Amino acid sequence: MPTDIQKFLDSNVTKFNRPDFIQDDPIALPHQFSKKQDIEIIGFWVAMLAWGQRKTIINKGRELIELMDGAPHDFMVNHEEIDRKKFLNFKHRTFQATDTLYFLEFLSSFYKKNKSLESAFSDGIKADDVTTENGLAHFHELFFSLPDAPQRTRKHIATPVRKSTCKRLNMFLRWMVRNDNKGVDFGIWKKIKPSQLLIPLDVHVDRVGRNLGLIKRKQTDWKTVLELTEELRKFDPSDPVKYDFALFGAGVLEKKS
Repeated sequence: MPTDIQKFLDSNVTKFNRPDFIQDDPIALPHQFSKKQDIEIIGFWVAMLAWGQRKTIINKGRELIELMDGAPHDFMVNHEEIDRKKFLNFKHRTFQATDTLYFLEFLSSFYKKNKSLESAFSDGIKADDVTTENGLAHFHELFFSLPDAPQRTRKHIATPVRKSTCKRLNMFLRWMVRNDNKGVDFGIWKKIKPSQLLIPLDVHVDRVGRNLGLIKRKQTDWKTVLELTEELRKFDPSDPVKYDFALFGAGVLEKKS
């Protein structure tokens, strides 16, 4: 039976891991850029807004790019306080002006001292870590380490410490780390290995994973992410999260049918 599951998953990876499937996906927005830091900034922010209808998420991402004058990294390192005023009307569901201003504060502060957002995650990962769990926890601490970090913004940056699935952060890491030259994921980060990535667990992935018998845990939480990723590792130890394409794609098609 596992071989049948692997055949199903592998065929769906081939089917969905293609550029023509990203047009209606938030990852299309960072694909508008070639500069590493621009890809990171828009990729990160759009991933953190990735709940609700994908069309709305993409429209909100486009709005952000316009507010940053089409040059996210340049804006982060060179803008002045008064330039943030135009962001006050930027909202997406429960993501409000307070959250927007703090995201600007963190990214601006970070990029004035660092070249890549990768270190914000990789600095927390130990040499013998099998997964990115410690990196995610480290990032959360770093993100909210600035003075007067708003309490309300914490709900927008997940952490495994709180048993969250960290779906959006795991999705962002997949975008940045996986490098298979298929034209979807960027593969621009080298300090984190694809083998350490964890599955972005949303309702589609969760449903298909359970239907295939890959998830036994009743709850859907951080331990479920570890369980599913461990099962996927049996099919490809070096790149288990490539199966996100299969599980997500199959889940979306299943929902439409």
